[in-house]
Parts: sequence; structure tokens; C-alpha cells
Amino acid sequence: MFQEFEFYLTRTMARFALAFLMIIIFLSGCHEAGPSAPSYHYYVSSTQNGTLSAASLKALALLTGQTDIASLIKHDVKSYKIVYETTYNGNKIHASGLILVPDGITDAAPIISIQHGTAFLKSDAPTVSGADGMELFASAGYVTLLPDYIGYGTSASIFHPYYDKEYSANAVIDLINAGKEFLNSQHVPFSDKLFLAGYSEGGYVTLAAAQEIETNPAHGLKLTAVAAGAGGYDLNDMLAGIATESYYDYPSYIAFVLMAYNTTYNWSKPLSYFFSAPYATALAKYMDGAHDGDEINTELTTDMPTLFESGFYARLKEPGEETDFKQAISANDVSGWTTSIPIRLYHGTKDEIIPVKNSEITLQHFQDAGSTSVTLTEIPGGTHGTSLEPMIKDVIPWLLSF
Repeated sequence: MFQEFEFYLTRTMARFALAFLMIIIFLSGCHEAGPSAPSYHYYVSSTQNGTLSAASLKALALLTGQTDIASLIKHDVKSYKIVYETTYNGNKIHASGLILVPDGITDAAPIISIQHGTAFLKSDAPTVSGADGMELFASAGYVTLLPDYIGYGTSASIFHPYYDKEYSANAVIDLINAGKEFLNSQHVPFSDKLFLAGYSEGGYVTLAAAQEIETNPAHGLKLTAVAAGAGGYDLNDMLAGIATESYYDYPSYIAFVLMAYNTTYNWSKPLSYFFSAPYATALAKYMDGAHDGDEINTELTTDMPTLFESGFYARLKEPGEETDFKQAISANDVSGWTTSIPIRLYHGTKDEIIPVKNSEITLQHFQDAGSTSVTLTEIPGGTHGTSLEPMIKDVIPWLLSF
């Protein structure tokens, strides 16, 4: 089985205990909020979406029996869409994300960046669909960042560079730096404490950003702690699965990876090179950002030898064939490095999309590199969809301990 590519968890890190937030209405209208200083390296512009009151959050939390969550809610939350500069294929581009600011804080706030899962729909970007409950972290006193990623929001014209380590990391890092410039312009105090968290593709993006921050001092950032759940970190293990397993329940994820690499690395091969008919034609039509994963899956097959063009599928099994694809897989692996950052991995033992073995291998790679600050919490009986809630319930008090 091809071991990532999660069920549709695009609005991740929020569904667990915050369903009540789905009915919240922002209390104020939109207006521009731009700094007056001209010299910014990352920040481009911002638009305020509105303000969410702590009283409304707390009342709804109590109404739904979430007393533990209600006790964390302290601040009104201001939400902004922020546009910032990053790099794609050697060119400077504009990307976007949300920044959620706890209102009225006097003490310096820590910063947390939360990375979402796979989004087939362009409309599922945080700046389009909303924060989906991440206001909790801001109301608890964290400046909270939600990157859209390249290929969504302001950069929606680009095909998302799915499972690309460089662009995943930089989309997060450049938003963090832009967020700091924005906070300075708004005179919002923030501390040097920096956290990353994500689930599924967001778990992969989180580790990619963590590795880049720790191994490249030029970014000028230092991480306090990292939490990553159910990501496909060991891409070589995934490739081994795709070449040997005949069944995969959610083939749109496999197609997403191949189509992303074909575009990102300018291979410019026709889809018929990778996929057999009629699936190549279906992907050209439905993998357009306007159809969700379930819609795309109905046009595909779960039988991998049938999905792939026969020659391509045969070459995947041969060591000296399809070297471009195999080298891209190896280059984008984030399954372990020498780290001193406290990192918690989470994975359900019954995950049907990304088997827990992927996180076990990743933990071993960290340990083989000499890292002693990485742990893996396995969630007994947890599937890819049900393991998110127990992860977050464990992550929140852990983050607060810092």
C-alpha cells in the first residue's frame, strides 16, 4: 500500500473537539491593515477578516460540555489574511495564510504555526475556508499561523508542489518571518518561543519545516517544540509500497504526488505516461482544484496495476528505471536527522492510509542519527481519521508546559 495520502483531512487539527466553532460568525467586517514602514523582507499586505470574542467561544465550549477547553479561552481573537513573499522555481511569488492574534495581550505571546492536511479543493485553503477552530490557540494566548501552502489562496494558479520538502518548508518559514514583521508593525508583543504542529500532509510539512529551521541557521529561527501526526515522512518506504501493493483505497493521493512532481520539476510528461486510459483523461479533468478527493476517486480505480500505465508500473519495480521519480522521492524524504528539538510523533495503530510503520521507521531514523528528543505516541486502534482528536488532546497540555 502506498503509505501516505490521507483521507480528506484538509481542515485538520480542528475537528476533534471544536465542532462547535463551525457555527461561529465573525463579529466585524473586513478592512485593510497594512504597515506604514516600507522595508519588509517577507510581509506584503494583510486584510482583517474579523474579531471573534472570547465570550462567544467560552459560551459555546460550555454549551457543548468542553469545560477543559473553556478554561483555556482568555482573549478575543483577531483574524487576518496575510500575503507574503516566498520562492517557487527560482522566482519570487506571493503566497498567503491566516494569522490569528490574541487581542489585548500585554505579555509577549509565543507563536505556533499549524499545517493543514491534503486539500484537493482550492476553496479549502485556510484563507478561503477559515481557521476551523484554530482560534482556540490564539484565545489561549498564542499567535497562530495557518499557511495556505503554495498552490492555494493567493498562489492558487500554481499546481500545489505536494510532498516537496523545499517548498513545504519555505511556505511555513517565510510566513513565520512575515508574521513577525506584521506583528511588529501592529505593536503586538511576541516571544522567541516557536512551535510547529500538523497532521497528515501537515505532519510532513511540519517535519520538513523543522528540519530546514534547525539545519539552516540563516533563517534566524529556533524551535521550542514540534508535534507531527500521521505524516508520510519516509518516502522511500512509500515508493516500495506503490511498486509492490496492488490495492489502494484512495488513489487520488497517488495521482496527486505524480502530477505534482511532473509539474514542479518540469518533467512535462503527458499524464498518459503515468496513467492508463481512461484515468489519465479523468485526472486531467478532475484534478483541477474544483473537485474533492471523493469525486476524483470515483473516476479512478483502486487496482494499482490497472491505474498505472503498464510500462511505467513495470519500470517502478526495476532499480535502474524511472530514476527521476525515484530521485525526487529520496530528495523529499524527511524521516529523521540529528536534532535536539523536542519532537512528538503521533500515529494510530490501525491507520489504513499511512500505516504506523512509517512513523516507526521515522523514529528509528531519528535515533540512528543520535537524536534522543524524539518520541512516538501510538494511538491504540486509531485510524487515520480517528487519531487526530487524541493527538490534539495530548498536544495541548504538552505545549502549555513550555
